[in-house]
Amino acid sequence: MGQPEQHAEGAGPFVTRLTWHLPSGGMAVWESRIARRRGALDVRPPGAAHSRRIHADAVAIGRLRRLNGIAAIAFIVGGALFAAGAGVALFGSGDATECASIYFAGGLFFNTGGYVSLLQVINAPRHDPAEGGRLATHRWRWWSYEPMRLDWLGTFVLLLGTLVFAVNLLDSFLRGLSVQQINRLIWVPDVAGCVLFLVSGHLGLAEICHGRPCLRPHNLGWWIVAVNQFGSVLFMISALAAYTRPATGSLLSADVANWGTLTGALCFSAAGVLQLHEHP
Repeated sequence: MGQPEQHAEGAGPFVTRLTWHLPSGGMAVWESRIARRRGALDVRPPGAAHSRRIHADAVAIGRLRRLNGIAAIAFIVGGALFAAGAGVALFGSGDATECASIYFAGGLFFNTGGYVSLLQVINAPRHDPAEGGRLATHRWRWWSYEPMRLDWLGTFVLLLGTLVFAVNLLDSFLRGLSVQQINRLIWVPDVAGCVLFLVSGHLGLAEICHGRPCLRPHNLGWWIVAVNQFGSVLFMISALAAYTRPATGSLLSADVANWGTLTGALCFSAAGVLQLHEHP
C-alpha cells in the first residue's frame, strides 16, 4: 500500500499543516504547533460533522507537559525579574549594579525558557506518513539540527536571542567604559537580541497562520505568540531609546528605555501564564 496523498500548507518551504484522506474514509489534519504543544492531530471520521483529537502515547504527553510547564514558569519568572529591574531603575533607590544583577537573574530564566522551548520541539511526537500519519514518539534528544522545520527555526532563533541578551547583561556589569564601548558592548547586543526575538515571533505567527496574515482571537496559541511579539516590540523600543549619545554621554531617553523594558517584560510574563494552559 502506498502512502496517503497529502495536501501541504505552510510558509514558503516550511510545512505547517498537512491534510490527507484516511484509508478507512474521513480526513486527518496535522498542524505543527498542535502536534508539538498538545501532542495531537485532528481526525474527522466518515460522515462526521466535527473532528476529534487523537493524542500521542503517554510518554510523549508526559514530556510535553513537563517541558511546557518548565518553559512557561521560566518566562513568567524571567519577565517578572526584568520588570522588577526596570521598576528599581524607575522608582527605586538601587544603583546600576543592583539593577544589572536583577536583569541578569531574569536573563538566566529567559535562557532556560528558550532552551526548554527548543527541547519541546526536538522531542515532540512526529508525524509518520509510513504509519498512516499517526504521531510517533522517538527517543529523547538534547539537541537536533532541523532548519527546514519552522517550529525548530523559531525556537532556535528565540534561544539565540536569549543568549545574545546574556552578553548584553554581562557587559552591563562593566564600569569605566567609554561611550563608544558602552554602545558596542551593551547597546549593540541589546538591539541584536531584540531583533532575534522579533524574528522568532514572526516565525511563530507564520507557523500558526500557515504563512498568511491572520487574526485568531479564539486560538490560545495565537494569543501567546501575539503577546510575546508585542513584548518584543516594546523591548526593541526600549533598546533603541537606550542608545548613548556620543556628544553628551546620556541616553536618548532613559524613561522610554525603562518603561519599554517594564511593559515588555510584563508581556512575556503574561504570555507565560497563558502558556501554562497550552498543554495536552
